[in-house]
Amino acid sequence: MTSPSATTAPAAVEPATQPRRVSRTAARIAARTASGAVRIFLVLVALFWLMPTAGLLLSSLRSPSDIAASGWWQVFTAPARLTTENYRDLLANDTITGSLGSTILITVPATLLVIVIGSFAGYAFAWLDFPGRDWWFLLVVGLLVVPVQVALVPVSKLFGTLGIFETTLGVVLFHTAYGLPFAIFLLRNFFAEIPRELLEAARLDGAGELRLFARVVMPLGGPAIASLGIFQFLWVWNDMLVALIFADAQSPPITVALQQQVRQFGNNIDVLAPGAFVSMVIPLVVFFAFQRQFVSGVMAGAVK
Repeated sequence: MTSPSATTAPAAVEPATQPRRVSRTAARIAARTASGAVRIFLVLVALFWLMPTAGLLLSSLRSPSDIAASGWWQVFTAPARLTTENYRDLLANDTITGSLGSTILITVPATLLVIVIGSFAGYAFAWLDFPGRDWWFLLVVGLLVVPVQVALVPVSKLFGTLGIFETTLGVVLFHTAYGLPFAIFLLRNFFAEIPRELLEAARLDGAGELRLFARVVMPLGGPAIASLGIFQFLWVWNDMLVALIFADAQSPPITVALQQQVRQFGNNIDVLAPGAFVSMVIPLVVFFAFQRQFVSGVMAGAVK
């Protein structure tokens, strides 16, 4: 006669084999996705996605007569015809160079204000107790779905009353106000993942809330703050609707300046092509400069 333990032993082995089968299946899928064919496909997709950027760059290095005569891909048959004359003309264009300065004066303060105010508010919603905290946070989340177009008319009247309509300050305040709901939502969720024990240990060492925020929370929140900064910078830099309504017509941002060039001259591609490429390459430089922090911030909530 067999013992009870002998009869139950095979049943105990079966559940242990199930995770192994799942892990083997996952390993096979990962191995197949890492194969050379998949990598080649991804490289082709990346090249296809970068094709408009490459076309704009090559067009900005061609003369207006060449642009009018043939497509940008013809540059490979006559690479000696490439020239930097368009960029010299661009730097001599006071409208474009002034618009780049105006864009920087709008984008940098609007990004820094959103980061600073959003960091303080996100920390408060995550770790401070105050009356109606959850209700206030629900209000912030609700503001995420409010479209920009809804506020154009009332904010225009408000800015007109305050005397900041068609000023750089007005554009900065508008972008800051509309960037804060997303900033607070993102940073609050990131700060809430900080271990409570770490904050309590800092408080036991005598750290106040401001010192705790500056020495502990902000360094740990670097990836999320970098992600927020990239999102806000790209949104403000590439915006045209808000700038078209609230910015000063005498010193418009680069998006409005390029749009005015199209309206005034129509086919001055020798100015539009290099101007559009410069307007596009600056956000790309900012993104690639902080891409590691951006990826860390995006993946922070996905991996425990």
